[in-house]
Amino acid sequence: MANRKIKIQDFLSNVPLFSELEPAELDAIALGTTEMQVRRGEIVFQRGEPCLGLHVLIYGQIKLSVVSSPGNEKVVKIIRAGDSFGEALMFMGKNYIVTAQALEDCLVLHVSRNVINAELAKSQNLTFNMLKGLSQRLYGLMEDVESYSLRSGAQRVIGYLLKHDHCENGETITLSTSKAIIASRLNITPEHFSRILLDLSTHGLIKVKGKEITILDMQGLIDF
Repeated sequence: MANRKIKIQDFLSNVPLFSELEPAELDAIALGTTEMQVRRGEIVFQRGEPCLGLHVLIYGQIKLSVVSSPGNEKVVKIIRAGDSFGEALMFMGKNYIVTAQALEDCLVLHVSRNVINAELAKSQNLTFNMLKGLSQRLYGLMEDVESYSLRSGAQRVIGYLLKHDHCENGETITLSTSKAIIASRLNITPEHFSRILLDLSTHGLIKVKGKEITILDMQGLIDF
């Protein structure tokens, strides 16, 4: 049990939400934390299930999505290593409004609501980090609304490419997941996504090879 607790503490200390906490605070949170080994394609939680805590992704990728009655899926967010998710619903006492599914093998930590609430009452660092994370989430939501409302499909794809680190002329971006999932995240069809990539390639702005996209003319992308 002691080894398991230390392991969880090590994981938590490398997550932005908990990185500034004291060892004693990490120890308390570790007591209310459960490890989840999730295989690719498995469900972490389903829409409608009660939210009894927050999740932290240690490695792997997870998609948060909703499915309409005809069966069409909309990817709301792609969760990456170090991300936490589920905080807002945890505080509100609401059921999950999305389904979380592993895109690859993942290690997920589930931190119970009771432990989080107890530590928030004592830790200014945790309170600040939690507010910062929720504010970033709200800012991202507003960016999405602006993108869906005011930007063309091509502008959304270009914006997605330009958000990658080290995005400059000659650099190659490797898509971290399937084009279909990225297209859903950008609120366009996979076919439209492929046509946009082809159009950008035809204009000499990018070069596409499978999941690898090389930036040929960054300024041209910005001006497109």
